[in-house]
Amino acid sequence: MGKTAFVFAGGGSLGSVEVGMLRALVQSGVQADFVVGSSVGAINAVQFAADPTPAGIERLKRIWRTVRREDVFPVSPLGAMLRLLTRRGHLVAQAALCRLLKRHLTVRQLEDTVLPCHVITTDLLGGTEVRLSAGPAVDALLASTAIPGIFQPVWRAGRHLVDGGVTSNTPIATAIELGASRVIVLPTGVACALDAPPRGMVAVALHALTLLIARQLVSDVERLRDRAEMVVVPPLCPLAVSSYDFSRGGELIDRAAESTARWLDGGGLRIPSMAGPLQPHHH
Repeated sequence: MGKTAFVFAGGGSLGSVEVGMLRALVQSGVQADFVVGSSVGAINAVQFAADPTPAGIERLKRIWRTVRREDVFPVSPLGAMLRLLTRRGHLVAQAALCRLLKRHLTVRQLEDTVLPCHVITTDLLGGTEVRLSAGPAVDALLASTAIPGIFQPVWRAGRHLVDGGVTSNTPIATAIELGASRVIVLPTGVACALDAPPRGMVAVALHALTLLIARQLVSDVERLRDRAEMVVVPPLCPLAVSSYDFSRGGELIDRAAESTARWLDGGGLRIPSMAGPLQPHHH
């Protein structure tokens, strides 16, 4: 019998959308044999794999309801200026994110999760995808979320590792290579209904990254649909929340849970995946 993989995409604060999708999927009895995640999707993937039950999802929901931008991107103009002047190559220290992960992760090693879990990162020098399936979970997640120029690369196993999104922000191909015959993709979506560009260097960079993720996902679904059954859970649309805005996590979780439940009730898992909301569009 074939294996089902949940694939978690990146997308900054919009990672909360994936929690709502998870809640609806699990409540409907949809189960994964293993998970793959990149960037913020890797954080959701590891936490879900550690406890793939409704109780585990509720814990993940509570985390997203309380996390704030300062817990992830404690941007200090003075600190950023000093890092630029000293040529450190990054704007934001990862200490806050490291503390957040250590406080909330329920496993210390990737191999200790209930479901097999694979975290996608990128070798900064070689430009190749690096899959981490064992070892310290916090280190793996810091590497997978290390957006170049914003966070410092993570040194691990003799390589400088950065955000998995550089090579594969929605690692569908990896899931297929690992043996998945059915791939269920949980995209964060894009802020398609903003009335103005996000303000600030980090906010603009994150928004641009989510646009790149969406384009890559559409391309990957088209390119790989003949190699496995492909299901893309519809993202929220319209969406007027920046991927830098962490203040609306609870709202996005509830919206995503409701929309995913309606999609499942309408036979969504049996309908060929449509990437409409991920195609470029305006409201």
